Amino acid sequence: MSFQGNLTEHVYLYVRDRILRGELPFGAPLSRRVIAAEIGASIVPVGDALQRLENDGLVESRPRVGTRVRIPTVKSIRGHYILREALETQAARIFTAKASAEERAELRRMAVELDRLNAEVPDTGGAPERESAFRNHLFHMRFHMFIAECTGCDELCQAIEKNQILVFNWLYDTALGNLAPPPHWHQDLAGALLCGSPETADAAMRGHTRFRMEDVLSRIQPSLDWSKPRIEAFQHQRRKTAARGSKRRAASRPVTSQNPLAPDSDVH
Repeated sequence: MSFQGNLTEHVYLYVRDRILRGELPFGAPLSRRVIAAEIGASIVPVGDALQRLENDGLVESRPRVGTRVRIPTVKSIRGHYILREALETQAARIFTAKASAEERAELRRMAVELDRLNAEVPDTGGAPERESAFRNHLFHMRFHMFIAECTGCDELCQAIEKNQILVFNWLYDTALGNLAPPPHWHQDLAGALLCGSPETADAAMRGHTRFRMEDVLSRIQPSLDWSKPRIEAFQHQRRKTAARGSKRRAASRPVTSQNPLAPDSDVH
């Protein structure tokens, strides 16, 4: 499927980053018209970006309901953890066996920096905390992708990126409230990968990727029940969102014969 280049990419990152920041939680409605109005784009690139997010597993569309941030199932959450464990433990084993001295030094440096950043996140619950958590998650993704890239296996790196395993880890951590990891969490992992034993590296990465999985499941379990009342509440929220977007558009353009309060065409 072809997308409209940079504009679609901009919309994609705008929506994805709002999801990862927790501004758009599980089940949040996504109106093409409202998003287009927010960023000053047409509906076409917004639709393309939402389709891409749906392909990534972050967004879903339901008949007669509309488009929303995807609500994961228990099965899919466990599946993401299992897949991440399989791919990253293999990356850890190969890294330990073949990483150069320069790569080992860089991993240690990145681990120290990542632990420092995590320790400095302000406990304010406001915008500074969200921005710090967002920055740290970006660095966390680079840390784990660096391990995979040092294996020299393009297919392994592509599998990690294509399956969005680090993005889902970020998403679940946001849903859990961006709790700080234990002190020296990534330095301890790096130390295991630098010890020279693939078995030690495997065990350390296995424990690292499983960390807080059960906490995530218990915390977001109430969001997983998509019952009839929840669907009706979602539809009501969609109508309110569409109406607000229509009012903003009507106020910013000359009055025409078109009804400014027409329902959002992307609700289906």
